[in-house]
Amino acid sequence: MADTTSTDHDKFNLPTKNLPAPQVRDLPEPPTQTWRIVGPGMVGAGVGLASGEFILWPYISSQVGLVFLWGAVVGVAVQWFLNMEIERYTLATGETALTGFNRYGKHWGLFFALMTYFANLWPGWATSSASMLTYLFGAGDPRWIAIGILVLIGLILTLAPVVYVMLERLIFVKIAAVALLVVLALIFAIRGKTYSALGDAVTHPEFPVSTLGFALMMGAIAYAGAGGGQNLCQSNWIRDKGFGMGVHVPRLTSPVTGEKAADPNANGFTFPPDAANLARWRRWWKFTNLEQALTFVLITVLTIVFTSMLAHATLFGNPAVENKIGFLKIEGVTLQSLVGGWFGYLFWAIGAFSLFAAAAGIVDYTSRLASDMIKARYLRTSPITESKLYFWLVWGLVAFGILVLLAGLTQPLVLLVISACTAGTMMFVYSGLLWWMNSRALPRAIRISRLRTAVLAFSFLAFGFLAVFTIIDQLKKNF
Repeated sequence: MADTTSTDHDKFNLPTKNLPAPQVRDLPEPPTQTWRIVGPGMVGAGVGLASGEFILWPYISSQVGLVFLWGAVVGVAVQWFLNMEIERYTLATGETALTGFNRYGKHWGLFFALMTYFANLWPGWATSSASMLTYLFGAGDPRWIAIGILVLIGLILTLAPVVYVMLERLIFVKIAAVALLVVLALIFAIRGKTYSALGDAVTHPEFPVSTLGFALMMGAIAYAGAGGGQNLCQSNWIRDKGFGMGVHVPRLTSPVTGEKAADPNANGFTFPPDAANLARWRRWWKFTNLEQALTFVLITVLTIVFTSMLAHATLFGNPAVENKIGFLKIEGVTLQSLVGGWFGYLFWAIGAFSLFAAAAGIVDYTSRLASDMIKARYLRTSPITESKLYFWLVWGLVAFGILVLLAGLTQPLVLLVISACTAGTMMFVYSGLLWWMNSRALPRAIRISRLRTAVLAFSFLAFGFLAVFTIIDQLKKNF
């Protein structure tokens, strides 16, 4: 480097008032082949292929056509930038974004963990999957099926030797199944009028708030892809994959079948910002940006576009379509009449499996965020491991979801809109915190750039605006 004079801007500056100082180690070498780092972005996309892709965006397309698809593209693009700022901090320190937030405020991590729980306590994804199974088999009580799904998810997450590896494999199968559905839909179901509508959506986009309302629109944008706590969990997933300084942190393993985690009380890590480490950093940064773009962004945008086109081809203009999960039954029946009985059943089967896999991912990241936050901030010296905390939090979330279902709260779309609005509010808050942290805690050479700062500012203002107007909209409707 031309200037070798050391200043505070050239060093890591992680606050140590609330958490111990990090250890110093060299940044590990990045992989030489891009395919080896594929995983976290795919998991993020796969878990995100749930309410937005199979419920919210198709429902919107059934009501107003494809004119609002631009909102999905904007939502996914903004989330790509958010994900990369979340990953920037973890790549450089091995700490999750929540732990980084805790360094600046004692209880920021607790705030986001509680918000994530509030968004996901209502098991809308499990009930959605259960509803599609009843359409598939023509019988069954969605409530009891959803309870069975929650128990199965709990067993899968707590018996997998390495939780992330299991989740990655489950999501890979899901994405392959959705890809099959997309290809078959393009061949058999989507007609010329839908392609024409897609062209009109590009040339004549709209902001149909009078038809949809702010709550549904905010939910759709926020859940175009990931949203809320799921974006924050990119920290945990890339750490378990061994990205950057995350390689020094033990992976989350099952307390029943997994190996014992080493060094559970390790602090974060930093690296000397010398020429060799910065060269490795640049390669890591290039790899992670590419991994997110080719998996999270590409998979999410294509899926939203094609599931929306499928809904447009089958449901647009149908007065029987209501703001309820039942519109997916109408869509499947219509596909049976247009293509054949087999295609309707395939649509319901892939939809049910996709929502099941998403529900597993949601239980995982909700419990993962909370267990990491509790262990790193409140139980650092406790003999209780993060894996054991994760185990109890998974089953706590499953148990609460079962209680919700037994209480009779089984309308998925209403619950998903509530969850999505909470996610949008979270994104408003952590957009600002990410900029603050990544512009101060890291050495100048790896800090957030001006372009990415501008995008985070847009995210902060946009989600803040949507959050305020959604609250106003709901108050007008209910009071």
